[in-house]
Amino acid sequence: MGAVAGIVGCNIGGGSGYTVGGTLTGLSGSGLVLQDNSGSNLSVASNGPFVFSSGIDNGDVYSVTVATQPSNPTQTCTVHNGSGTIDSANVTNVIVSCTQPGQLAFVANQLSDDISVYAINSATGTLSQVAGSPFASAGTTPVAVAVDPNGQFLYVADSGSNDVSVYAIDADTGALTETGIPAPTGNGPVAIAVDPSDSHLFAANLSDNTVSVFAIDSSTGMLTEITGSPYGVGQQPAALKTDPGGNFLYVANYAGANISVLAIDATSGALTNVAGSPFGSGTGPASIAIDPTGTFAYVADESAASISAYSINAATGALTPVPGSPFGTGSSPESLVVDPTGQFMYAANVTSNNEVAAYAITPSSGALALAGSPVAGGALPVGIAIDPSGLFVYVTNDNSNDVSVYSVSSAGLLTPVGGAPFAAGSQPRSIAID
Repeated sequence: MGAVAGIVGCNIGGGSGYTVGGTLTGLSGSGLVLQDNSGSNLSVASNGPFVFSSGIDNGDVYSVTVATQPSNPTQTCTVHNGSGTIDSANVTNVIVSCTQPGQLAFVANQLSDDISVYAINSATGTLSQVAGSPFASAGTTPVAVAVDPNGQFLYVADSGSNDVSVYAIDADTGALTETGIPAPTGNGPVAIAVDPSDSHLFAANLSDNTVSVFAIDSSTGMLTEITGSPYGVGQQPAALKTDPGGNFLYVANYAGANISVLAIDATSGALTNVAGSPFGSGTGPASIAIDPTGTFAYVADESAASISAYSINAATGALTPVPGSPFGTGSSPESLVVDPTGQFMYAANVTSNNEVAAYAITPSSGALALAGSPVAGGALPVGIAIDPSGLFVYVTNDNSNDVSVYSVSSAGLLTPVGGAPFAAGSQPRSIAID
């Protein structure tokens, strides 16, 4: 669970030249030390903004790394937007994200209008519902869930009531408490994403062909729609994802058979189409996944029974198909996730086969190759997530009202865990792990 925002050792006015800083999220351990240019160390105690005290001259390079990872609990922190050249301005967009093995799983049950919350056994991956679960949804027809990077709040897209509900997560029990009034969206919100800095939330409005953007109050989790929202995208936006650095938003337009790419203003959250957007995909793009380095993007072309793969231009956000793309699946992929190492991708396939497939990712090109044979899922597997440890994959099965859980081998292969599947509410659509 995330800690309260704050820093140790920050001296914005110290040193000469320009400063380098950014935002830390997800920290719950102690002892984290960041380093800039292998010399300037900064001990960071809690989430929020950080700034290195030593200045850097204009035209000089900077490189932020993790010198010491947190302990108690052991966590892995990664840096994004961490290197570059000073260009007559302070650097404020470095993102440091910390994770640990998943503790809680959240599932949106669209037909029963509730949210199932499970405690995760970190050794076995098995699920047990927390006291009070399932929790009644504040809106109607909950279809998508997202946890903020600090693990304090759960956001739920309610496609029936056209809003996003906010819940505080009890750090000790996992119980949910409604926070304020749901924030109105456009018509038919079906997907949501929180940016890595925990500053903004994005909601895809399927019926309006728009994306709503909200500023997040870090203390309450409450949402305020920004000026200029909603933003037009393609036809029937069904899924969205930010890159790991929070620089770009990728939107899969189901009826448009393309991907909108929009630059994100780090301060305001405003969206601007990048040059070349939208980029073509297969028919029926239903999900998008991005590898942990922000190098490759993958799109589930449900109607085409394929996966489109792209390389990402880090400077512009533009997409270029990788050699061999699209990759045929022989089944209709509905949801995708990439493992934390970027070595494997997993697809929930919604055809009558009801299966989950694993793919190996070629590091040099991003190309996909089927890893082993697909494993059986429940009836109509529609949502997929992976534990931050990379050891377990979780799949929501819409028609069998349960959650399948698989252990992941060193070769990326999946094996059902004992006791799976685990009961959920009616028509579970989406799952998030924290």
